[in-house]
Amino acid sequence: MKYQIKHVTTYKYSDKVTLSQNHARLIPQNNENQKCLNYRIEISPPADFEAEYNDHFSNQVMVFEVPTLHDEMIVTAISEVEITYRQPQALFLQQLSWESVRDQLRNPQNEQQILASEFSIPSLHTEYNEDIRNYALLSFTPDRAIVEACLDLMARIFHEFQFDPNFTTISTPVSEIFKHKRGVCQDFSHFALACIRSVGLAARYMSGYIETIPPEGQVKLAGADATHAWFSVYVPGSGWLEFDPTNNIQPSDQHVTLASGRDFADITPLKGVMFGGGSHQLNVEVDMNRII
Repeated sequence: MKYQIKHVTTYKYSDKVTLSQNHARLIPQNNENQKCLNYRIEISPPADFEAEYNDHFSNQVMVFEVPTLHDEMIVTAISEVEITYRQPQALFLQQLSWESVRDQLRNPQNEQQILASEFSIPSLHTEYNEDIRNYALLSFTPDRAIVEACLDLMARIFHEFQFDPNFTTISTPVSEIFKHKRGVCQDFSHFALACIRSVGLAARYMSGYIETIPPEGQVKLAGADATHAWFSVYVPGSGWLEFDPTNNIQPSDQHVTLASGRDFADITPLKGVMFGGGSHQLNVEVDMNRII
């Protein structure tokens, strides 16, 4: 499956900005399931400095600086991505218990396990408490297969939590998300990470896009897509297996990955510092279309 993606971020400021320095994680990953065929990032006003590097989590990052006096900045990322169908793993890993994976992460024996263990530690947006751990243990029962337990947790979040784009902000703690059982894909993913890490397993926050298909007979609206979030869990011998609690599915060929990290704070698509500007308004539009 091939997709063309256009991701437009617009900042409008109440006062003039004299200098803006930014980090953009808007370049789709290259991994075993995905290949970024080409990309370009357009910046208005034009940047006078651009550079790229790979961060600690191997995400590709563009750094740019806009020195021109401005009250609006538009960053447009355009890319083409090819996705290889990801075979759901649930049927192939029934015998590997979650406790055995936890024990391997506690005493890692190889580089892959050492690297994975970093993702078993609570992070800024995934601090858990005893109530969250008890919720997780309803899925992670003794000797249960790790994939079966993750599928069960994903399904419970999907059925028990309500999608509400007006309830949370990026600073809402997972304890509040759990208390009210409301939020968006970012919140559901952070809560799932808190649950999984509370039992000693390793899980990553995944940022990217998901294809949205309009109802039959209706035309897809420009800009109707959005960025999306889900999570992946480390399973020895299989690597990282992905789960989407917002839709109760394992990603196959409709998810495009931009970046992965401990939580959203590690992989914010666009962040930076500016001089001046006053208050600002942010607008994000995403178009994701199949290439025939």
